[in-house]
Amino acid sequence: MTVRAFVEALPKVELHVHLEGSMWPSTLKALADKHDVEAIPRTEDALRGWFEFRDFAHFIEVYLTSIGVLRDPEDFARLAYDSLTALAAHNVRYTEMHVSLFGHLMRGVDAAVVFEGIEEGRRRAEADSGIVAAWIPDFPGDFGVDAAERTLDAVLAHRTESIVGFGIGGIEVPRGEFADVFARARSAGLTSLPHAGETGGPGHMWSALNDLGAARIGHGIAAMQDERLVAHLVEHRIPLDVSPTSNIRTRVVESLDVHPLPAMIDAGLVVTLNSDDPSMFGTDLTGEYLAAHSMGVDTEGLRSLALAGVDASYANTELRRQLRAEIAAVEV
Repeated sequence: MTVRAFVEALPKVELHVHLEGSMWPSTLKALADKHDVEAIPRTEDALRGWFEFRDFAHFIEVYLTSIGVLRDPEDFARLAYDSLTALAAHNVRYTEMHVSLFGHLMRGVDAAVVFEGIEEGRRRAEADSGIVAAWIPDFPGDFGVDAAERTLDAVLAHRTESIVGFGIGGIEVPRGEFADVFARARSAGLTSLPHAGETGGPGHMWSALNDLGAARIGHGIAAMQDERLVAHLVEHRIPLDVSPTSNIRTRVVESLDVHPLPAMIDAGLVVTLNSDDPSMFGTDLTGEYLAAHSMGVDTEGLRSLALAGVDASYANTELRRQLRAEIAAVEV
């Protein structure tokens, strides 16, 4: 069996993927046409050029422009359905998908519109493809505490069983000012699932742990700059959701040759593999596993990464048991 065939056969879990960053060109073009959004390129070649990012700040600028095509429940339902069935095509059986809720609230889109749409899309995708999906609403930290409060208020007002956590993304800023918001989220039963240690240093990761009560951290590649942090993460088995292609495309890391993923695995960190914003970065979860293999992770290491995704997830006990058994049974 080839490595690609092995990866394709592996049942997978994806824990760090953004709904809006999974807007494939066909979906983006259709919604831009529907609402006559002139700022969005209309051809595949033009979109590829539009998705060439100068740096992380430029990526955020394009991201916020692209979500302008999402306006009514039908738009959100289409996006959720298209994104989830695209994941299922790569044998992703369970996902926890980030939703940039504040990005819609600040445009005047009511939270009820967002949740009505994504829930409809989720239900149809689950029925048609078998994937199981959950949501992690988040806000951009660079918009401040008011954005955090407004986002959490909206989440709590429209809470469904499919919402498993609360997150923070955007341009990476110190996390301490959001301690009270995350304490309120945790007291309401939402798991703290912040981004940290992507463009910021280990201090942001310590703050995510100490101030936000992080149960899992998105990205976390800066951990390798702090031996004490690595030891803490290993001891407490706190998962880091790593997205190699994302780090290259946003120019946080120069190339796969110098990406810290292999060193993170060797250090004993709990690492999961993810695509982050697959349509914008021209990747998918199959590609991320193949990228890990190109960095020296062998097939049993890839199997371990798949198992780590299951264990780090908030899927129900029976689904996690089933996925672990199926992953173990895939022959090399």
